[in-house]
Amino acid sequence: MASNQKVAVITGASQGIGAALVKAYRDRNFFVVANSRSIKPSADEGVFAVAGDVGEREVAQRVISQGLARFGRIDTLINNAGIFIAKPFTQYTEQDFRSLLSTNLAGFFYLSQLAIADMEKRSSGHVVNITTSLIANANSNVPSVLASLTKGGLDAATRSLAMEYAKRGIRFNNVAPGIIKTPMHPAETHATLASLHPVGRMGEIADIVEGIMYLERAGFVTGETLHVDGGQAAGH
Repeated sequence: MASNQKVAVITGASQGIGAALVKAYRDRNFFVVANSRSIKPSADEGVFAVAGDVGEREVAQRVISQGLARFGRIDTLINNAGIFIAKPFTQYTEQDFRSLLSTNLAGFFYLSQLAIADMEKRSSGHVVNITTSLIANANSNVPSVLASLTKGGLDAATRSLAMEYAKRGIRFNNVAPGIIKTPMHPAETHATLASLHPVGRMGEIADIVEGIMYLERAGFVTGETLHVDGGQAAGH
């Protein structure tokens, strides 16, 4: 099915923000390579599902190589897959540490390296990393140093890559969400979580999708962190 139609690779694509991004990119006439550990094949011929943990290099290689075999190119990569574990620092386990490093950093590294190699052939592409507003706005009510460690690494890597590739047509940006209303947050926690945002509400999945769609069409924006966090990064 190789063509000149643009192609987006989206991780964490089976539910929540990732699933909404698959729909948003299809609505914009992109083909989509969709990944998550348990993703199922799609009835939409324009969506190619590749299951597996992108923290494993072999899986990342399959996502990109099979996506290229199916659609012929990679134009956008959304590193949406991520793990968030909130615990007091001394209660983190070695498995917590390894899990966050694997998904949040290794998955980014493997997929981005492989996708960028294809983008370089056309001197065009876009990579978006999903980080967190906690990087710039630590909160004693949400102890989450491993999220800050790993997502903070993504934040810095994005700026570094934006400069490395600025003259080669490939852009890199971050979206830093606040707390988004997804299935991971039970309804009984919503009031408390809403209060952590200056605007007094949790974010919606559509808020994140709209931010990424803005970055997708903003050709003069690179190295940017777009805070979609209800004002958290601005203060309290």
